[in-house]
Amino acid sequence: MTNDPVTGDYDVIVIGTGPIGQTVIARARAAGLSVAAVERELVGGECSYWACIPSKAMLRPAVAVADARRVDGARQAVTGSVDAPGVFARRDRYVTDWDDDGQAGSLKELGAELIRGHGRLAGSRRVAVETPDGLTITLTARQAVAICTGSGPFLPDLPGLPDARPWTNREATDSHTVPERLAIVGGGGVGVEMASAWSALGAAVTLLAQDDGLLARMEPFVGELVGHALTEAGVEVRIGATVTAVQRGGNGPVTLHLEDGSSVEADEVLFATGRRPNTDDIGLETVGLEPGSWMEVDDTCAVDTPDGAWLYALGDVNRHALLTHQGKYQARIAGAVIADRAAGRPIDPAPWSAHSVTADHHAVPQVFFCDPPAGAVGLTADEAERRGHRIRVIDVDLGQAVIGANLFADGYTGRARMVVDEDHGYLLGVTFVGPGVEELIHSATVAVAGRVPLDRLWHAVPCFPSISEVWLRLLEAYRDQSV
Repeated sequence: MTNDPVTGDYDVIVIGTGPIGQTVIARARAAGLSVAAVERELVGGECSYWACIPSKAMLRPAVAVADARRVDGARQAVTGSVDAPGVFARRDRYVTDWDDDGQAGSLKELGAELIRGHGRLAGSRRVAVETPDGLTITLTARQAVAICTGSGPFLPDLPGLPDARPWTNREATDSHTVPERLAIVGGGGVGVEMASAWSALGAAVTLLAQDDGLLARMEPFVGELVGHALTEAGVEVRIGATVTAVQRGGNGPVTLHLEDGSSVEADEVLFATGRRPNTDDIGLETVGLEPGSWMEVDDTCAVDTPDGAWLYALGDVNRHALLTHQGKYQARIAGAVIADRAAGRPIDPAPWSAHSVTADHHAVPQVFFCDPPAGAVGLTADEAERRGHRIRVIDVDLGQAVIGANLFADGYTGRARMVVDEDHGYLLGVTFVGPGVEELIHSATVAVAGRVPLDRLWHAVPCFPSISEVWLRLLEAYRDQSV
């Protein structure tokens, strides 16, 4: 199929061209469908310019230096701290100096029509685009509209916060200067990653977290180990610290007033207090949905509308998992569904079929690239119990049990856990924390997603002497408990 003029019809209209939007565009184009791609900021989205890519580009030098200092013979060669200008230059290369020409060109190479402007739904299968020069272009989708607008930072309603000019993830990943003192509010992934990065860059960091601690959605030991490591690195970690007001006078320091009556003073403050969907100004009201809401979807990522399945919500906006890789997975699913429906083919609902076009959410992997990194897939022990599973929890001290871990870092500190479904003999969840464990998560994801029986995992022999030998130690511990 060929593209009509930009004021006419397309098979698919995609609003938002981050990694999720780009993935559904690629799948639709592979099926021969015409696509209009609408973008109001940079092609590549939040992930490419203010989140995943710049944050990891900043963290890698910090972790590389920390890893070197954990190995005798290498630590003696590390005579200085992380070089801030070098880190910023590296990050700027990875975000292409916030220039999206390359990614825009890739869309055009796919055969998609890139339309720059603010896209809003304008009723069933219609999108109105307000262009930068003030024109309004109305587009119609023959098959589907995909909402891929992502999420933005959630800022709490605190006295004085707007005037304090707080950092969000954007300022935390695009700043070119290091504040002398940085306060970070929030103990989730953004909070701990940015605490690692900015502390390594030379800022005196104070990390303020709620009563549930750091990385509270993971196994409890993860936050404990990460918190200890941050403290050892010089970060002041305060658990149970609730900010009640923020104050800044002019260009001076910012003061955070806490519930216990104390206060924290810093030169900048980063609020890493959650995300909100970017759906408040995309025309949801024109199709009977609530502006600003998370979008409910079925297992094909379609939104329930009175006139059939034509509206899809992918990535952060549907709140299934605010992770780029999961959004891209959803986009592959939705792309296949859109193509099948356009061709009149039936939708295969079987979640284990090789040709399935329904999303499976039981094995969602995640990694936080702080120092040390932490990763998990599937359910925590608490989640599994609350869902009614009969489980056994197996823990292994990586430093005590795995020779490869100690070869990776002298005096290695880390921990692994697997949560076993005792009724079915497969894994419900796996968690790792410690240097280098980010590369173990996909093996855990394969085991959890595939529901590989433990008696088969015995035959997946890990290489010696690598950190992956933790799999053998976990299985041995499970066997020993079974005797």
